[in-house]
Amino acid sequence: MTAGLRQLLILAWPIVLARSAQAAIGFADAAMIAHLGEDALAATTTGALNSFGLMILPMGIVFIIQSFAAQLAGQRDLGGARRFAWYGLILAGLTQVLAIAAIPLIGLAVAQLNYTPAVQVLLTSYVSIRLLGVGAAVATEALGNWYGGLGDTRLSLLANVTAMITNIGLNWLLIYGHLGLPALGVEGAAIASVIATWLGLLVVVLVFARGYMPGAVVSAVPGLGRLRWPEFTRMLRFGLPNGLNWFLEFSAFLVFINLIFADLGTLAVAALMAVFQVNSISFMPAFGLSSAGAILVGQAIGAGEPDRVPGIVKRTILVAASWQGLVGLCYLLFPVPLMAIFAQDELSASELARLGAVLLAISAAWQLFDAAVMAISEALRAAGDTAWVLWARVGLAWAVWLPLSLWVIHGTGGGPPEATACMVVYFVALALAVAWRFRSGAWRRIDLTGTHEPRPL
Repeated sequence: MTAGLRQLLILAWPIVLARSAQAAIGFADAAMIAHLGEDALAATTTGALNSFGLMILPMGIVFIIQSFAAQLAGQRDLGGARRFAWYGLILAGLTQVLAIAAIPLIGLAVAQLNYTPAVQVLLTSYVSIRLLGVGAAVATEALGNWYGGLGDTRLSLLANVTAMITNIGLNWLLIYGHLGLPALGVEGAAIASVIATWLGLLVVVLVFARGYMPGAVVSAVPGLGRLRWPEFTRMLRFGLPNGLNWFLEFSAFLVFINLIFADLGTLAVAALMAVFQVNSISFMPAFGLSSAGAILVGQAIGAGEPDRVPGIVKRTILVAASWQGLVGLCYLLFPVPLMAIFAQDELSASELARLGAVLLAISAAWQLFDAAVMAISEALRAAGDTAWVLWARVGLAWAVWLPLSLWVIHGTGGGPPEATACMVVYFVALALAVAWRFRSGAWRRIDLTGTHEPRPL
């Protein structure tokens, strides 16, 4: 094993396990709620996605903290790096305030979607509860990415494993009503997720409050000082395109699910959402590998060694694509057992497995291209090239993927397989776009941390 690959894997394995723990939470929610029927499954899985859609903008913004921390660590400016952790926590607090203010509007928004009345009622309750944990989720991402940029990816793992164990245990108690507690069903799953999220945050906050920094003692780090408004706005300047990138692309995904795919019926939605839950098990490790690669990219740029970056990106793509390809092979070999996990009874198992098997095979195709997209776009983000990636993702999602999907379903009468295949087209186009951008070398000219600009006293 080469030194570069070893370094990537050492950084990646905690991120992979942390992202896998996040995926396991969604997988467990879906599997444990599935016994309550298709309405409950559709409401819980789409509710989780819609809740994530409401927090994805601030989460995308605070993700840039990893880039700042990595580059400042490469420059050995640990004092400057620590201030960015506080900027992330401030943004998380503002997010929670806005989320609580939005709760009364959830029912009105859900009423506009193409779901049955039963699903709408369950979906409204689920999302309204989940909004109580939005700030905690953003704060956990902020601190996890900050520590990751400094080279310690274990704190994020600890927070997410804590949340996973808590969530699964509380699901058992609150969904089914064990140990004398009421059986709350879909609402119980939402309550469990909120409590687990806050507890996961508490773990990493306690470590941060005690002053832990990888390889340093906070009291010995020069330059902490007071927080600086220009630095906060600089975080927003580079983080906002990244957040809008995530938000608008994910919004396209929600439009695809809620307004386009929903016209194909509840069974089709339930099958596709089950596929996404299975798919997330492979997506999260691949994303974790890409994040680890981005940390190495940021540290190399901060240390003034940009020529190392192409090798890091190539290595990351190969490892992520190998993983995605291996899991995709499992989709092709064992589709029915994977889909049967989400079935309520033998009849629904047969219907769900038959449709889900086809959709799983299609997802194996888009995963390979998504591996390249993640590795390259994360590297561009680490360099600060967030605005271009925003326009590429949003343009292809809204101008290619959604119109194509709408035409396939309503123009040609296509069904779930044809509509899902449109995602493959999107990821192929996006992979080609980000690869061209990276090869252009424009990222080399971006000054993320303002090293070549006058710094405030």
